[in-house]
Amino acid sequence: MTTTQTAAPPAESAAGHRDRPGATLWLTGLPSAGKTTLAKALIQVLAARGIDTELLDGDEVRTHLSAGLGFSKADRDTQVTRIGFVAELLARHGVLVLVPVIAPYADARDRVRAHHADRGTALLQVHLSTPVEVCADRDVKGLYAKAFRGEISLMTGVDDPYEVPADPDLRIDTAAVDQESSVALLLDLLTSRGLI
Repeated sequence: MTTTQTAAPPAESAAGHRDRPGATLWLTGLPSAGKTTLAKALIQVLAARGIDTELLDGDEVRTHLSAGLGFSKADRDTQVTRIGFVAELLARHGVLVLVPVIAPYADARDRVRAHHADRGTALLQVHLSTPVEVCADRDVKGLYAKAFRGEISLMTGVDDPYEVPADPDLRIDTAAVDQESSVALLLDLLTSRGLI
């Protein structure tokens, strides 16, 4: 009796992303700096290239994974740590994870970076340096206006600090750089690191 062996299908055909390294692309910046808008625009481009992506939006994670957390420093740090854990887990399995989350405190961002590094998973940090005045003008939720009037507190960039990253992998001022050019800068960054 003759036995015929067939080669396993290539990794790409078996699972669309398995031959690519995963990574976390964390977009940090003030509320309404353009993080989610830019992440969604980038995902469209990546999806068209067949790259497996996932979006971990801060508001959605707060609803489904971090319900009950408030906006104290401890709660914000817990939120960032949870998102970082999920992002690294996905990235370790070949997914390019986009995280448009404020992450206002440097120590929490550093812990997420260390968690990725400990597991050999790439994390790229992009700081959207959009000025607070521009963010306030863009704010569809009206949170800045309420914070300026004293109706709400613990608003990042108004009465709660945002610690600007000292050494991000990329810095973009979305007040000066349009969306198409911003996406191109992100693609260049991912390409230069061998992630797409």
